[in-house]
Amino acid sequence: MTALWIVLAVVVLLAVAVVVSYNRFVRQRNLVQESWRQVDVELKRRHDLIPNLVETVKGYATHEREVFDAVTKARAQAAAPGSTPAQQAQQEGILGQALGRLFAVAEAYPELKASTTFLELQRELTETEDRIAAGRRFFNANVRAMNTRVESFPSNLVASVFGFHGEEYFEVEDEAVRSAPTVDFS
Repeated sequence: MTALWIVLAVVVLLAVAVVVSYNRFVRQRNLVQESWRQVDVELKRRHDLIPNLVETVKGYATHEREVFDAVTKARAQAAAPGSTPAQQAQQEGILGQALGRLFAVAEAYPELKASTTFLELQRELTETEDRIAAGRRFFNANVRAMNTRVESFPSNLVASVFGFHGEEYFEVEDEAVRSAPTVDFS
């Protein structure tokens, strides 16, 4: 009879451990999804600022059609729903490069650089980029925690039984963003 109680206690403890582990996976998955939604909100804000920026620059640099088209096309691709974090990162990299060309065009027009509308849009875009970077760090930290849980023993057993899987990081692909700037005081 004592052996039966011991076996029953072990089974109950294992069942409780599985339930606790399952609930931790659910919490972690929801945290990853929530943090991705926060990044997505900031990306949408960035996408909403870009048409105003393009229109402002267009007013000063009407003959730069190729640059405007590139920014518009990159924005449309980046704003398209349904991308994975890796796809979104790639699309955002292309958009960042197009915006870099737009700002290079703006450098050629001193009256544009002095425009309060342009300066305000540029400031808002910079703030948004900072918030995207913070959101990306938060998202990637949650992805790391989820992936660690999925790969660690014994939680990997629960993950495989209930179909939990590792998540993709939101990584910057643009080498210009990844590399350190060159400083030359000569």
